[in-house]
Amino acid sequence: MNRALILVDIQLDYFPGGAFPLVEPQAAADSARSVLDAFRAAGNPVVHVFHVATDPTATFFRPGTSGVGFHPLMAPIDGEAVLEKHEPNSFIGTGLRALLTDAGVTELVIVGMMSSMCIDSTARAAHEFGFDVTVVSDACAAPDLTFGDIIIPGATVHASFMAALDGSFATVIPSRGLLEP
Repeated sequence: MNRALILVDIQLDYFPGGAFPLVEPQAAADSARSVLDAFRAAGNPVVHVFHVATDPTATFFRPGTSGVGFHPLMAPIDGEAVLEKHEPNSFIGTGLRALLTDAGVTELVIVGMMSSMCIDSTARAAHEFGFDVTVVSDACAAPDLTFGDIIIPGATVHASFMAALDGSFATVIPSRGLLEP
């Protein structure tokens, strides 16, 4: 089985000082980097997906801002695909599905941000397209959310989305479960 790593939206706006910082994004980026290093060492395909907002009222990932840039730990290297997206689902309008299919990829490992939006949407779509999907739980991050008068802490948001994906749309494991033999 040919597998690829999909790094989703590990961009500066999600980190402290950015326009929409998440809960513990650096810890997620550190874990994602461990996974990235393993994929690079094995010679497996790596795809970097980044979001650029098209809505003129967007408050983050605005075109031409530093916030749309990749976190330094995630900088692509020569030979790695880089795809710009404008929707939460990394497959919409990016050519990702064709790129993976043409490369003979059947298994995806997904890391990135936000657990509650782009990771969830991308993992579900990948499953529906017939890929075997693994989401690396500690290599993803989420924001605090509000629903009505209820504030939902980012750690709870993240855990809820990982629980919803696990077993139905993906295998959800920590990085050590992916990296250790």
